[in-house]
Amino acid sequence: MERTVLIIEDKAILREMIVDYFQNNEYQVIEAADGQQGITLFDQSTVDLVILDIMMPKLDGWEVCRHIRSVSSVPVIMLTARSDEEDALLGYELGADDYVTKPFSPSVLVAKANSLLKRVQPTSSHSDNMIELAGILINRSSRIVSVDAQEINLTHTEFEILNYLMDNQGLVITREALVVHIWGYDYDGGDRTINTHIRNLRSKLGNKAVHIATVFGSGYKFEVQA
Repeated sequence: MERTVLIIEDKAILREMIVDYFQNNEYQVIEAADGQQGITLFDQSTVDLVILDIMMPKLDGWEVCRHIRSVSSVPVIMLTARSDEEDALLGYELGADDYVTKPFSPSVLVAKANSLLKRVQPTSSHSDNMIELAGILINRSSRIVSVDAQEINLTHTEFEILNYLMDNQGLVITREALVVHIWGYDYDGGDRTINTHIRNLRSKLGNKAVHIATVFGSGYKFEVQA
């Protein structure tokens, strides 16, 4: 199945290199040279993934990410020229799913994209494709989450965290285990990012957020009171 990626990067040489790698890996590519053009193309197109630079003219990556998350849960990988953890945390807070620090290998970026999209693809299982606890319903096939029959919009990472916690109801899941489950063993970021995603997830769950308990010094667990 052909996948479409929107690449928003203002530096032409880098953008062309990324485009070539994705096209060589059988992606349909849409490219934008600045943040404003990126938003316009995103709104006009159907894409499976966004590669988004942070430092750009007209609109920076933060503003573009805010716009994308206001209308869509499509996976977003952010590109940053700094290794500052605060950049990554802000990106995650805005709803990005992963980030890559420049300079980077385009093949690694494509591998991250492939891995992210593989996890996003609906499961073909018919026997275990739904779970419901405490008024929260997850449909794994459609990746739709409902709270008291009202659909809520989660990012890919928020969906994976909620699904994993509910799948392991009552068990303490460490931050390290969540990182490995979502990003794999080769993830080079810190586990503080999980705290940001949990905070965003709780906000969207509203009064159901009480079921995601923090186990201090350990991690998190999904609790359903008797």
